[in-house]
Amino acid sequence: MYSYNTYFNNQYYNTIGSNKSRKAENVEQVEVKNMSKVTPRRNFKQMATVPFNPTFSASALRTTLISNDEKNKYIALQKNLDRHGKKELDALLKSGILLNAESSDNSTVLDNLYNMVSVERAPGLNAQSLLKDVISTLSNPYIITQQFGDIPSNYKTSVLNSYMNDKGMSQADSKEKMSAENDINVTHSGTCVAASIEFNLAKKEPAEFARFAERLSSKDNEVEKVIHLDKLADNTLDAIWLLNAFEVPYKMDNFNKAELTFKPDKYALTRAQIQTTNKDNGERSPIDVLMQSTFMQIGSQQSYNSLTDKRTGKFNQNDKGLIEFEKTFTESVVEDKNKISVTYQTVDENARLVGHETDMDTLKRHLTSALDAGENVILGYTQTDNNNIIINGHEITLTGYRKNPDGKLTFICNDTDDNMSKPIEYSEDYLLPKIHHAALPQAIVAKDVKLVENWVEGLKNYNEMKKQQQSNEKVMSNQYSLAA
Repeated sequence: MYSYNTYFNNQYYNTIGSNKSRKAENVEQVEVKNMSKVTPRRNFKQMATVPFNPTFSASALRTTLISNDEKNKYIALQKNLDRHGKKELDALLKSGILLNAESSDNSTVLDNLYNMVSVERAPGLNAQSLLKDVISTLSNPYIITQQFGDIPSNYKTSVLNSYMNDKGMSQADSKEKMSAENDINVTHSGTCVAASIEFNLAKKEPAEFARFAERLSSKDNEVEKVIHLDKLADNTLDAIWLLNAFEVPYKMDNFNKAELTFKPDKYALTRAQIQTTNKDNGERSPIDVLMQSTFMQIGSQQSYNSLTDKRTGKFNQNDKGLIEFEKTFTESVVEDKNKISVTYQTVDENARLVGHETDMDTLKRHLTSALDAGENVILGYTQTDNNNIIINGHEITLTGYRKNPDGKLTFICNDTDDNMSKPIEYSEDYLLPKIHHAALPQAIVAKDVKLVENWVEGLKNYNEMKKQQQSNEKVMSNQYSLAA
């Protein structure tokens, strides 16, 4: 895992923002590029490779149920679906997605969907509803959203009491009660990173997405993932430092691999239960809730709270969203890929955008090369005020591009915060100058940028934050002594 000028001058980019000022157009024809090209695997250290993706490779598609076990599972799923659900299930079979087996344990989408309706789910979750949500998401990953739902009156008292008790707040204190009500009334979420990773998993690794969905919604409420440590850092000790720093539970059988346990936060099930019975149009599904909570937990060092959509954690002084370093770590372990976070904007100590680390042609080449290699690109962009002060950051996913008659490019994107269940378009002139960072394969950027291990940057920033915090505490202590 590598970075270039990473950490955004350490804290100014935080993926918490609204997208209300973006200019975009709907697009029906998508993925003009990034459809079926697969780069051959190369045998030298730290070269990012493009994974074999059976969803888009004709040679790997399997569209026929062969064994009696597969046929019986398919029939069982049909019995739990309405007419529309059966139609979507049939489409998944014909497209090759249903029998896709590119998951960590080689289970197919079909296997995991069957487990969803045949094995008991977590309390308050409905197996048939979950099945429908997963099938619909795999049919069209663009329906994934980060939009929170409200807490209805029949839930509010118990939820509020539980939250206040955990916080040690007095229910008899009207001010504390009002504060608690404001905390759990999430009007805009900071889960754009988590939702983008969820989208990418559903779009590029359908079997793994289905496995995550099945395990996170089960009674165990967790999913295990085996990762290759050399995709996290150059050596094992550095990879272990990262796992410990992010407080991800793990087991190691050797120095090559580790089995990680991912789990949503303690309040995620409550949110998922609410969305099971009270989901409105445009709001997150229970699966969205569980996935996004899990990814927020990973990135925030297990400090996320689904009720408030806030986090603490050692790497971020802001209580919303994830910063670049946290995002890169999360993406790396979820996908088990060597992700490189490349920073393109130059920002001063006052959060002012003052320039770019590369020219726009280089940035464009990086993005199109990744898309041509079959990779989606999760990137963060900024919004500035009239004085070029950064006021907002947001994450979206590039899924393709097309070349216009004038030679300029139009990028095809997914945004989990635009209230649309289809791709949008951005012209290169609009998008490229706004891009702060992007997660890219190492081979694409190695000749253009100086690569610095991301864990080194993270440790450096962590130590700087601790020193600053200690300095601030000392100043406050001295001020208190003088006042006394």
